[in-house]
Amino acid sequence: MDPQNQKVTISVVLVALVVGGITYLDSQKVSRDTIGGKVEVQTTGDKEEKAKRYPIAKEITTPDGFINTDGKSVTIGEFVGKKVVLLDIWTYSCINCQRTTPYLNAWYEKYKDKGLVIIGLHTPEFGFEKVYQNVLEATNRLGIKYPVVLDNDYSTWNAYQNRFWPRKYLIDIDGFMVYDHIGEGGYEETEEKIVELLNERSLRLGMDAVVKAGVADKNTETTDFSKIKTPEIYIGAARLSALANIPSTECLSGVCEYVLPETTALNTFTLGGKWAMGAENAVLSSDTGTIRLRFSANKVNLVAGAPKNVSAEIFLDGVPIQASLAGSEVIDGQVIFNTHNLYNLVDLKGDYGEHLLEIRFLQGEVSAFAFTFG
Repeated sequence: MDPQNQKVTISVVLVALVVGGITYLDSQKVSRDTIGGKVEVQTTGDKEEKAKRYPIAKEITTPDGFINTDGKSVTIGEFVGKKVVLLDIWTYSCINCQRTTPYLNAWYEKYKDKGLVIIGLHTPEFGFEKVYQNVLEATNRLGIKYPVVLDNDYSTWNAYQNRFWPRKYLIDIDGFMVYDHIGEGGYEETEEKIVELLNERSLRLGMDAVVKAGVADKNTETTDFSKIKTPEIYIGAARLSALANIPSTECLSGVCEYVLPETTALNTFTLGGKWAMGAENAVLSSDTGTIRLRFSANKVNLVAGAPKNVSAEIFLDGVPIQASLAGSEVIDGQVIFNTHNLYNLVDLKGDYGEHLLEIRFLQGEVSAFAFTFG
């Protein structure tokens, strides 16, 4: 071959390899953000081709308990070649998870007899979410009928290299992880992918096609995340960043008297009364106490609990909260804290403006973990 022609040929080949490499890398990218992200791909029936593109799903490891399984263990491997699996990583006090649950419940009812298995992998954010009875009660309260596996030691969470609640993986009939969605939203796309994978299964097993049931059209609520200006706020010392009136650094690991300042800055909270600061939470040690929070959002939730009924009065912008603006847990301006859970305190019905929330506890021993917003 002529040397000049040989150089041209080599250059063409190199360009083709670079373009091909970029195309392949782009096909592998995962879209993700704080609200929701997805990976959606076209599935083929060729297992060898799938193996080149998609990872095999990780197995559940060292489970700490099972719910809705009649006492039997559940694995992902037992469904390979038989079912399509939706693995949902969640934790019960997470508001984002709670808003996703109605869709999971609906998909389970519509598609469980058509080859879909849903496994809820419950990986706790707080210590109280490791308690089997707490998870069982939450599962019943949320109407979850599909299997739930407790992942208290994060072993399966870590196997998936996960960092988010909630997160959904779809695993096809061949055991490949072909869809990945982070956070809320994407319900229409997720259901379309479920139906696509169920139809691949039906074709493989010689069964009738599955028709989309339209579950995603039944939206439970609309949240404009772009208007929420206050991020999730943790109250325990391990992730404490928004407490504006801490008396001293020594108070990060013991009981201190907190004095409420005249003002509270946006996206901060202040304490009043005696509080014992722990790694995950702050516990009210005096007979009464207060938390003030200045926020910019539509809804305010407090993750909290108590060993006994603890009543609290809710104030918004310095006056008792109106019934029309009160959260679902507030009755006649008060809320009773007991079970460790997420309590909805404020619902401004679409007003995402700046407000001051004040929680006046009428008894002690309540534990406060985090504020979340909608």
